[in-house]
Amino acid sequence: MDLWAYEREQWNSGAGTICGVDEAGAGPLAGPVYAAAVVLPPELELPGLNDSKKLTERKREALFDRITAQAKAYSIARVEAAEIDEIDILNARMKAMQLAIDGLGIVPDLALIDGNRDHGSLYAVTSGHICIVGGDGKSASIAAASILAKVSRDRYAAGELDRLYPQYRFAKHKGYGTRLHYELLDAYGPCPAHRKTFLRKWEAGRP
Repeated sequence: MDLWAYEREQWNSGAGTICGVDEAGAGPLAGPVYAAAVVLPPELELPGLNDSKKLTERKREALFDRITAQAKAYSIARVEAAEIDEIDILNARMKAMQLAIDGLGIVPDLALIDGNRDHGSLYAVTSGHICIVGGDGKSASIAAASILAKVSRDRYAAGELDRLYPQYRFAKHKGYGTRLHYELLDAYGPCPAHRKTFLRKWEAGRP
């Protein structure tokens, strides 16, 4: 598939600088949600580039280094677990994506955003943008953003969270609701990094 088709269409329509935007970590029980915005050189070849979820961790890590080295600009932002509990995960995702766009060193003419949502009840993507369903597998810019967001979030979970709260073994499950994670929640209860609003079913099922 031609991953530059969407960008090319917008360039031909007069857009100059285009960034791809995606988020990672909407589903885990703990840790921040991350978003990334990336401006790639036009038609840059990045062999193996694809939706981050379709790549192995090793390939994502290798592409992360290549993208950050070759991008014209990139920005990574996050919204913490406590704020996710306050504003809900949809608003947190929208806030993180706009923060990532705002963090770019250059102002894009257009943002290509993965998915079909661009606003919640409190926060929205306010930069000029179009939404592309499945964009992380259709657009080079969004695919690159998905890799930066996913790798950044996984590194944080496996590094910082695992060091702060070793009993939860975050390096193993990255905060997702795996059987092991729920077993450790049963044993130790939640920690400050957990999203309390994501634990309601678990709390309801406790004896």
